[in-house]
Amino acid sequence: MPSSALGVERRGPVALLRLNRPDKHNAFNREMSTALIEAVDDLENDADVRAVVLTGSGDKAFSAGADMSEALGAIEGSGGGDGTAQAIRRVALLPKPVIAAVNGYAYGGGALLAIVCDIRIAAHTARLLFPGATYGLVIGASLLPRIVGAAKAKELIFTARVVEAPEAARIGLVNQVVQAPDLEETAMEMARAIAENSPGAVRFSKQVIDAATIVEEAVEREQRANIELWASEDHRQRFREAAERLAGGGPGA
Repeated sequence: MPSSALGVERRGPVALLRLNRPDKHNAFNREMSTALIEAVDDLENDADVRAVVLTGSGDKAFSAGADMSEALGAIEGSGGGDGTAQAIRRVALLPKPVIAAVNGYAYGGGALLAIVCDIRIAAHTARLLFPGATYGLVIGASLLPRIVGAAKAKELIFTARVVEAPEAARIGLVNQVVQAPDLEETAMEMARAIAENSPGAVRFSKQVIDAATIVEEAVEREQRANIELWASEDHRQRFREAAERLAGGGPGA
């Protein structure tokens, strides 16, 4: 069923997915996670779609990650999970090329969503943050090294500091930076150029590049680490404190 939490547009051979919870900084809740998974399932099976652009609604946030209230409820045992990890994993497994149009800040799960995409184009106002160490979790450690190198990945993950758009371009975290009003069209133009090429060659090229650069053992270790960390009191306490700090409407996890 269509969901107001996710916009889906087909523009010829390109599909545009728009995270649509601007009042919550496009943070993931269960509804948006489910809608994104279902949309990606549909796009994978649609032979007419050859490339995907993923962006956020509004001019402030690509995605703030997990919705803090739902995530805290899951930690406290008073609610189900928000499905953020499953939705991000589904995007990562899409065999078609995905371009992230990072229209604002991408924090936590939002930053992870951006780096599982094949290409990242950022607005000049974009900022990325991998705050796992702040919350007592591991976010992006298995994928970030292939993009920026091991030493820079360690710096960004260990310090959990914000990366502004110019630095993100300089270190290869994003492919290019454009002015915010030009972001969506720039991403669509690149997606259309990709869509003109052989879909089979593009698909297999993505498979080969991913096989050459993604270490599955590292992905599995990150998952196992988070299972252990989620059960720790350190994580629960850090997440409670973060939720309290951000209760006034700041970015999510």
